[in-house]
Amino acid sequence: MSTDDKRIREFAYQIWESEGKPEGQEARHWEMACKLAEAEALAPRKSPKTAVSNAAPKKTGDAKLGPDKTLNGKTAAPKTKAKPAAASKIIPPGEKAVEKKPRAARKPPAV
Repeated sequence: MSTDDKRIREFAYQIWESEGKPEGQEARHWEMACKLAEAEALAPRKSPKTAVSNAAPKKTGDAKLGPDKTLNGKTAAPKTKAKPAAASKIIPPGEKAVEKKPRAARKPPAV
């Protein structure tokens, strides 16, 4: 068995697993796996040196964090994570978008 056949077999197995292990779909999975393996073979490859250099953090020169937690005399901004796109904006085909009404402001409790 050649390396290509092994790779196609791996792809076909992954496709079969991802679809919930259906029976009777071997030919379709094999065809899909062949296309994936062909695309993978035609894709440009990154050299190991390039992959390592891209993973290394970039140096910012003379930037140093002082004892007062400032960066070159400026206060460092807090790190925040990017928020994912709202799942509520994704509407499956055939379904209507339901607009939510804004909530009314709460009244302060009576004292």
